[in-house]
Amino acid sequence: MRSIWNGAISFGLVSIPIKLVNATESHSISFRQIHTDDGGRIRYRKVCELEDREVTTPEIGKAYEDADGTLIPITDEDLASLPIPTARTIEIVAFVPADRIDPLQMDTAYYLSANGVPAAKPYTLLREALKRSNKVAIAKFALRGRERLGMLRVVDDVIAMHGLLWPDEIRATDEVAPDTGVTVREQELDLADALMDTLGEVDLEDLHDDYREAVEELITAKASGVEAPSMPEREAGGGKVLDLMAALEKSVRVAKESRGEAAGGEAGAAEAGGEAEVTPLPARRKSARTAPKEVGGKKSTSTKRTAARKTTAQKSAAHKSTAQKSTARKSTSQKTASGTASKSTSKTAKSTGKEAAAKKTAAKKTAAKKTTGRKRASA
Repeated sequence: MRSIWNGAISFGLVSIPIKLVNATESHSISFRQIHTDDGGRIRYRKVCELEDREVTTPEIGKAYEDADGTLIPITDEDLASLPIPTARTIEIVAFVPADRIDPLQMDTAYYLSANGVPAAKPYTLLREALKRSNKVAIAKFALRGRERLGMLRVVDDVIAMHGLLWPDEIRATDEVAPDTGVTVREQELDLADALMDTLGEVDLEDLHDDYREAVEELITAKASGVEAPSMPEREAGGGKVLDLMAALEKSVRVAKESRGEAAGGEAGAAEAGGEAEVTPLPARRKSARTAPKEVGGKKSTSTKRTAARKTTAQKSAAHKSTAQKSTARKSTSQKTASGTASKSTSKTAKSTGKEAAAKKTAAKKTAAKKTTGRKRASA
């Protein structure tokens, strides 16, 4: 890696020669300006307004513009001869706990590389001292025409330095904070906690720049003469939050479904019925002795809703019990009627059989008498 600055770290009376190397790199895609009519490049030329001609880089210097418009030339030699100790030195002024540094102050990051073999021993000494102390070093250094504030810490086996903004460069938050009259309910905080727990943690290595990848696909498609990918249509109604509690509950449910934690019945209902209803999360367990909270002498809306749901459930259970009893009575009546009809039919059949047998017996007796009479008459 190419160094952008050479100097030394001043650690008390110890001087450590180092090279400054950029610790980060930008992967953003840059564009050129063109003339939309013919595609020609738009270029900026540096022109001297007094001579009305383009000038080269070696001819260009710097100057400070005074309040009345007067330009005061400043040369690199003037800046290099400034009587400040940080001109070519990173001067450590203190060691503090890392949590004392506000992340808002952090700016560009650099790696500090030992410059030469003699620098290896003091470099390693400072690195190990920072590791053992669990602190960071606060330093001052000059770079690109201004003095800056820096924070030195250990990354793997390398000393890294973060440029820090000066405290007076951080704006106050007075005009940014929301209206202090806004309040948040305990239930909303509980749902927010549940959503945070459901989303869990993430490995930063798994995150990537979706926008840059989309731009690369767009450039590739245009260069190949194929249709460029388009943004998928958003669902209707997206972005409108009408009920914060409902939005939080739905967010928790969606997060659980994405992790495969949703119940199968809920997933099936969502697929069959289109947009699924928001299912309230179970309330936190409370002691049976705890009385319901009251506001202004009245039960809370949540308590009323719970009572209404219990009353509805009791009525429904009563209706079901009545219907079941009615059904049981009908079934018993039907069985009784069926048994009675069966017994009546059996009795009728028995009576008819007896009458037929009696008739047959009487006919036989009559026939016997007639036969006996005939025999007597013949004799």
